[in-house]
Amino acid sequence: MTPFRVTRLFALFVIASALSLVAARVGAANAPAPFALHDGDRVVFYGDSITQDGGYGCFVEEYCRTRFPGLNLRFYNGGVGGDTVRGGGAGGIDERLERDVIRLKPTVVTIMLGMNDGRYRKLEPATLEAFIQGYRSIVERIKKELPGVRIYLIRSSPFDDVARAPNFEPGYMDVLRQMGDAVALIARDEQASVVDFGGVVADGIRLAVRNNPGRAHHLLPDRVHPSPAGHLIMGAALLRAFGATPLVSRVVIDAKGVGVESADNATVASLKSEGGLVSWTETDGALPLPLNFQEANVELAQVAGADLESLDSEELVVAGLPPGRYTVHIDDRTVGPLSDAELARGVNLAVYDTPMRWQAYQTVWASESGRDAQRLERQLRHNAGGDPGAKATADFLLQKDEADQATRSKVAKPLERHFSVAPAP
Repeated sequence: MTPFRVTRLFALFVIASALSLVAARVGAANAPAPFALHDGDRVVFYGDSITQDGGYGCFVEEYCRTRFPGLNLRFYNGGVGGDTVRGGGAGGIDERLERDVIRLKPTVVTIMLGMNDGRYRKLEPATLEAFIQGYRSIVERIKKELPGVRIYLIRSSPFDDVARAPNFEPGYMDVLRQMGDAVALIARDEQASVVDFGGVVADGIRLAVRNNPGRAHHLLPDRVHPSPAGHLIMGAALLRAFGATPLVSRVVIDAKGVGVESADNATVASLKSEGGLVSWTETDGALPLPLNFQEANVELAQVAGADLESLDSEELVVAGLPPGRYTVHIDDRTVGPLSDAELARGVNLAVYDTPMRWQAYQTVWASESGRDAQRLERQLRHNAGGDPGAKATADFLLQKDEADQATRSKVAKPLERHFSVAPAP
């Protein structure tokens, strides 16, 4: 081999190695960030009555239970109506933090305050300064007492000055925007993540005013507290901040060649084609969200830009079918009729009434009952004084909630389903 050829081969090797390294780095840069919650995480949603209502926290829990049924997770609602950075009716801030955050040993804490701190009037410098100092103290104490905790600071959901005229100029929504700016600065200083509920809900109201003006005020019916549709918008925003991805499962069936082309987050078995009927069994790695996309609150959230389907993709592709109309049977439920072209492009089963969705609904009932038990336990501890009976009842509720949470993901473990695709009658 000549020296020239050796040198040329070596140069080609160096170039190929460099290109491989660049490709690896580009791939890593384009890869989705891992989901923020991990096995063993304990999450506290801390805030005022908007958090106490539970909607956005329950939606986050429902996503996590159905999307990652193998994870051992805990969720706690630490919202109390009327709270400010100083605390409120369930105790001053020191009592609130100790009882409703620190003793639960969370690894993740979200904080949303501000609605009551602005006092529903024009913002005075002293009011803003008190809010900033109180908020900083909360974050500093949580970080001191819980080393390594991951904190998400949430800019408060808005006061509705969009679908209704402001009570003063420029409006209480603008007061909350200024307070949200302060929260973002605290997040920067404390190296915490920040999530903007105020912006996404205000934008949602503006969209609703344009697209469905008669229902726009239903996002914040009393101008303060989000409706279930508003909570879906906020929950989706928090999930995106957590790095949520849409994949439930994706299965591609070749009906003509009777083969499974791909199965992402799913296991397919017993595929066969007989007499025009294509059938198989399938066990997915996750469940779709417990959402009925025809329900009024889900429809309103979609009108307001929640884009819930981008968090919920359960795609079935069946290619190679003869031209015609078909129905997809899943256990005792039917999807369709659908054309062969629709099935070849792919159908998102998450938007249909399927056995998988009905199984996912069990997480809704479990998370709502858990939130109610947590609220009662907090009330008992706050009002117990020296009453040993009240304390014992609170201890029992806490133990029961811990046990219930340990089983919540089990009900979301996907079951084997029987699929078939047949010509529509």
